Amino acid sequence: METLRPVRRTLLRDTAYVAIRDAIVRGDIPPGAPVRDADLAERLGLSRAPVRDALSRLSGEGLVESKPQSYTRVTRLVPRDVRDAAAVVQAMQELAARTAVPLLTDPDITAMREANDRFRDATRRGDVADALHADDRLHDVLVNACGNRAVAATIERYTPLIRRLEWRRFGTASAAHGSAELHDRLIEACAGRDADAAARVTAEIWRALEELADDPAAEPSGDSRTGPAADTSDERFQAAGPSTAGGTPGRTGRGRGSASPSGGRTPADVQAGPSTD
Repeated sequence: METLRPVRRTLLRDTAYVAIRDAIVRGDIPPGAPVRDADLAERLGLSRAPVRDALSRLSGEGLVESKPQSYTRVTRLVPRDVRDAAAVVQAMQELAARTAVPLLTDPDITAMREANDRFRDATRRGDVADALHADDRLHDVLVNACGNRAVAATIERYTPLIRRLEWRRFGTASAAHGSAELHDRLIEACAGRDADAAARVTAEIWRALEELADDPAAEPSGDSRTGPAADTSDERFQAAGPSTAGGTPGRTGRGRGSASPSGGRTPADVQAGPSTD
């Protein structure tokens, strides 16, 4: 009986949230595309209630916009909104780094190195989802170690707005290589317990995303008025299996930190198991 362990319960609304968010971040549901709870519910094999809850949450995070009795659609990528979100996340990540570095253990440093190795491998393979997941794992070490729930919650709240740009950024070899090199510098600063240096490198990482927001070529195609309907029949859009990108594509959120008491990424690490609506 010792082999029997509690089975993790997954709320259906969290499963719906992760699946829809990731489809938006990947561009499977493009900017401007209308989203309908009935269509999404059918594709996900869920009732409409958890899908409506997920869309409401995504609206609060700026990925979906609605007008009562008119439309619900994926938001366009607005450079100012992305810059604002990146600035907030940068400030929180800097605070996390500065606070966490003196508290880091040798296993924490090892975890960061392993995450960056996985990041490099994923970018070589062109696996953007795995690269983002590894990127999250690396930065989550600092967010979790700092122990500040407000920092984690703020990062999780604003990361989805910039995830779509990160997805495109890590899809290019040069940008991915540059990110891995910055990770190396961050890890060395952490290994040397140099909090100031770690904060400076963290700021450099996030400034690159702010600059990306000003690049017109970085915006996915799609028109907020006449964009194509969400293709929820596409096999890429599904709820099966754990998310590998939101924290946070979503650490849940880089939704890099998590407000989860366990320190894990929730709900980006949703796993199969008994569910409840």
